[in-house]
This record gives sequence, C-alpha cells and structure tokens, in this order.
Amino acid sequence: MTPRRFTQVDVFTDTPLLGNPLAVVHDAQGLSDAQMAAFARWTNLSETTFLLPPTDPAADYRVRIFTPHRELPFAGHPTLGSCHAWLEAGGVARGADEVVQQCAVGLIRLRRSHARLAFAAPPCVRSGPLEPALLARIVAALGLQGDAVLDHQWVDNGPGWCAIRLASAEAVLALRPDWAALAGIKLGVVGAHGAGHDAQFEVRALIGEGPGYEDPVTGSLNASLAQWLIDSGAAPAAYVAAQGARLARRGRVFIEQMDGQVWVGGHSVSCVRGDVRF
Repeated sequence: MTPRRFTQVDVFTDTPLLGNPLAVVHDAQGLSDAQMAAFARWTNLSETTFLLPPTDPAADYRVRIFTPHRELPFAGHPTLGSCHAWLEAGGVARGADEVVQQCAVGLIRLRRSHARLAFAAPPCVRSGPLEPALLARIVAALGLQGDAVLDHQWVDNGPGWCAIRLASAEAVLALRPDWAALAGIKLGVVGAHGAGHDAQFEVRALIGEGPGYEDPVTGSLNASLAQWLIDSGAAPAAYVAAQGARLARRGRVFIEQMDGQVWVGGHSVSCVRGDVRF
C-alpha cells in the first residue's frame, strides 16, 4: 500500500479548532471513486478532498470534493483548505498572485492577500424567491412566524443552497431546527449584528442530509449569500460574516466585491500532517 500525504486543515480561522476542519489527501491519482467515497465516510468530516493533476492546462491542480454522503461539484471551505494544503506541500502556481483550481464546476480562481486566501465566487445556477410551499416548510421546521422572514432566495451555486434573512443575528442564533422537517433541504440563515461586533452578519448553514447537521463555516453558502445580500442592498460591498458560534467555533468569512466579482476569503491553519494508506 503506497502512503499518500495527508493534511487536516482548519479553515476560516487562524486559530486551530475554531474553524471548519477539512481532510486533504495529496497525490490522489490512482484512487477509485469508491475508495474516495469510503475515506470521506471514514473521516466523517463535512468534506474530504483529493488533490490530482489538472486536466485543464489553465489549472494549477484539480480537486474532487466528497461529503460522507456524496461528491460535490464545488464547495467553499474545501477550496480554501485544499489550496492552503497544496501550497504548503510545495505547490507552485503559474501566476504570481493567483492560483487556479479545477473542480467539477470548472476553474476557480484564488488570490493571496492579507495572509489569507480568497476564491472568486462562482455565479449562482439558481436564484429567485423560494416557492411558497418550500418557504412554509422552512418556517415550520425552524419554529418561526411567517413575518420573521425578511427576505428569501434561492442561492444555489452548485450544492443546492436556499436562504432566508432574519431581523437580527440574535434571531439566527436562537434557532433550534427540526432536522426531520428539513430533510432534503440545504438552508442558509443570515441576520445582521448590531454596532460594535467584529462581524456585520451571523450565518448558519442547516443541512438536511442524513440525520441532519449544522456546518461550522461554509464558503459556498457565504459566496452566494454575498451576491444576494450585496445585489439587494442589504449588505455593503465589503463585510465580515461570523459563523459557527452555536458549535463553539469562531469562523470569520471576509467578503469583498471588486469590479463586479465577489471574493470569499478566510485564513487556514494545518492541524494534522501525516500519511494515509488505502
């Protein structure tokens, strides 16, 4: 059994154990789909990634992204964490300031600035208001009154996100979801913090897969939330989102819109290094 380099990265934090963990397998060529899926189930993290040589000449590396349940075409914290691990392991990008990642949705640009990485948010593949039946189901699953939802939107950039906006961060943090009622739904909830907080918004990602779970800090969701919030005028062109407080995490997501492109940034720190044998 050939050993392959392994890194476990904490993403959207510069302090270990306060972000969203990611398992990264380097030099994954030769592994079958079944082996990748089995290892992702075994790690039992929200995502596990596998680094491969690119097949697109414009890319610096290729990544495949697995949850314990399925493969994803794109996800945000695996993008930042995989790039961090690739660079740390000696990866050299073609460009001086950008790294280009190839994944199932295509090429994702990442830039290096302020001691953190940021990825160019992919466009949403589905937008527009939520259907009344879906919105009613979400409201009931969260134990809300109908007028508690200030706005709602499909914000799907690949994983299938929909989202609602509440009046405050406190209202977001108070939610206690009925996981059975959220089955099959990937929901983002966002609310504004008051003055004096280091973040402008609080975000929660509630995922109705398997028994249901909350994701600690979610790049793909924040990427599409940012496009919705900025375009609707609910957020400025640059802001910080907090996520993970209900899970004893302290994730911070740095959003910036430049020339019409939303960038989603965060720090990453490696917590575990070693090798894995399949």
